[in-house]
Amino acid sequence: MAVMTTRRAIVRRGVPAPDDLAVEEPLILALDGAPIATLMRTPGHDIELAAGWLNVESGVRTADDVAVLRSCRDDDTDRVHIDLRAGVEPPRPRAFVTSAACGVCSADVVDVTPLRRADPHTPGWTIGSDVLVGLPDAMREQQKAFRRTGAVHAAALADTAGVLHVVREDVGRHNAVDKVVGRALLDGLLPATDHLLVVSGRVSFEIVQKAVAAGVAGIVAVSAPSSLAVDLARKQGLLLAGLVRNGTCNLYAGADLVV
Repeated sequence: MAVMTTRRAIVRRGVPAPDDLAVEEPLILALDGAPIATLMRTPGHDIELAAGWLNVESGVRTADDVAVLRSCRDDDTDRVHIDLRAGVEPPRPRAFVTSAACGVCSADVVDVTPLRRADPHTPGWTIGSDVLVGLPDAMREQQKAFRRTGAVHAAALADTAGVLHVVREDVGRHNAVDKVVGRALLDGLLPATDHLLVVSGRVSFEIVQKAVAAGVAGIVAVSAPSSLAVDLARKQGLLLAGLVRNGTCNLYAGADLVV
């Protein structure tokens, strides 16, 4: 059982006391036995994290593209061993650690067009504004590690009825998204057409990149997006709602999809 939180002795208001902290540890991804990336993440759902990471970084489109996806612990370090099916484009090796704050540190380009595998929504698809603004609160109710530490991000996959099909937490906002996308990939739910990606943090390039690869209809975020995120969302026809708090939101892209 993965441990997502731990305790350290601190001083609070001048008084020694224990405090809950989010765990951050390295995860090595190995392809055909050779390390290709080290991800700094919160332990838990490592297989999903690897699957979601592969959905953007490689030619993996479905669970059938992966022959082996196995987690283990070697030399006191968590690892996920990956073998891809013949003909599936492998990920590019990364020569350095990917931190919990950076999802695309080694990206050479910002063109997400090759990642688009399906239309994000069916003709006539819309979502009710009342449903949209309630998604972050619904996700917050399932953020157990956040309630204990205040130090982890969350992501969720939601439908137009406001049902959250999967919720994951991690110190890295892009890791939380990868865990959600990885679960959907393993369950055969990609592309996630007509679904929304809900995130607890800001929306920057890598979040839109992952949303496009997952095939979702849009992104709903507690915080604001970057200029590039807005431009990419508009170009890809995604809904992008930011600063979704207290029953209100800003619609940065796809305003016509909200009714």
